[in-house]
Amino acid sequence: MATIATKPHGYPFQESANPHWVKRPGEEELAHIPGEKGLPFLGCTLDLLKDPAGFGRRMFEQYGSVYRAFSFGGWSVNMLGADAAELILFNKDKIFSSEQGWGPILNNLFPRGLMLMDFDRHRADRKALSVAFKPGPMKHHCQVLGEGILQRVADWGGTEFNFYPAIKSLSLDTAASAILGIPWGPEADKINKAFVDEVQASVGVARKPLPFTKMWKGVKAREYLLEYFTPQVKARRAKGGEDIFTQICLATHENGELLTEGEVVDHMNFLMMAAHDTITSSATSLIYLLAKHPEWQDKIREECLSVAPAGTALSMEQLGKLELTEMAFKEALRLIPPVPSMPRRAVKDFTFRNYTIPAGTTVGVSPSFVHKMEKHWPEPEKFDPLRFTPENSVGRHKYAWVPFGGGAHMCLGLHFAYMQIKILMHAMLTQNRVVLQGGPDYEPKWQVFPIPQPKDGLPVRLERL
Repeated sequence: MATIATKPHGYPFQESANPHWVKRPGEEELAHIPGEKGLPFLGCTLDLLKDPAGFGRRMFEQYGSVYRAFSFGGWSVNMLGADAAELILFNKDKIFSSEQGWGPILNNLFPRGLMLMDFDRHRADRKALSVAFKPGPMKHHCQVLGEGILQRVADWGGTEFNFYPAIKSLSLDTAASAILGIPWGPEADKINKAFVDEVQASVGVARKPLPFTKMWKGVKAREYLLEYFTPQVKARRAKGGEDIFTQICLATHENGELLTEGEVVDHMNFLMMAAHDTITSSATSLIYLLAKHPEWQDKIREECLSVAPAGTALSMEQLGKLELTEMAFKEALRLIPPVPSMPRRAVKDFTFRNYTIPAGTTVGVSPSFVHKMEKHWPEPEKFDPLRFTPENSVGRHKYAWVPFGGGAHMCLGLHFAYMQIKILMHAMLTQNRVVLQGGPDYEPKWQVFPIPQPKDGLPVRLERL
């Protein structure tokens, strides 16, 4: 892995530079676990990138619920099922490291982000950052998101366009306003482009910052963002405000000390990435499914109109009444999870289903697999939001649905995501009917990594009501 100079607060990502990291085992140490190496050099990487759910099903049918595969330059052990997801994500015995799981993918670009922390340090920083998602700031976010989304959706009405790039642009702009507290415009556009370059670099084929590669662009983007965020920390602390950036600038550790400038900047860099890319993917999935199933679109529209008239901003109290809308969102997250795979690394030996798995092994949770298991989800390919009613959820394994992860690393911004989706659905569906330009039989082809998205952008038409 190349040495990457990032400034300030950056450090090169090399496993040898992290002495607490556990060395990954070789093939011989995992030989007792069934699996395959795949193609020379590439291993199973291409199959996994092309169709992670299909790859998981094939490996499950051939090898069972625990198998090994060579991908992304090393061996990993995949453990399928809700009980595996619970073991890894709940992590009761602190066997699994999120830092060492995500680090090889993200550390060049998002070092010291919340998802790349473990145990006591993660708990302390998560508690400090939670100030940005308390009721006061959340009411501010609700107002800012409502104004911005209503304005953009008004421009969409009566037009044909590709939904994915449109909602990506909107989510970037709303992130700039609600998270950074800056108006839409050239400054926000430049920041947004930098985040796009970072995300694309995270799954680039070239893992070294060779000139003009995705990784090179991503490293340059990170340098720009650090230079943008760092001098603002003192100013935000002096001025105050309800936006997430300012709230994190004001956050303190348990001893009452403010987070350092470096900590604030690294957390902001990660949170901005997490906030807009996952919501872009999941909003696109939901719109596609509602357009595909117009009867559900009608039901969501009826609920939205019962809560507030068309074209009006929603309060926090009104958002809580959109129960069917929330269930539809959960079903979209089940069918097309925005994070198809969640890596961890074992920091000590453990046993699962009679297999002893050595310390250092990269293990994976597969939401895209567990979300389609018939034992938890009858007719798993069917879009049915009523799966999430209280009565239909009784007895279902708690870790059969994990789009936001679970345990200590449950997504900190999940309520922010629910808020944004509900505001978007109310703004769109109370004034428009969403129709797929490709007709009722249209099925988009999905690019799965780094975040699921339709390759054609999802062409839609908004017919004014």
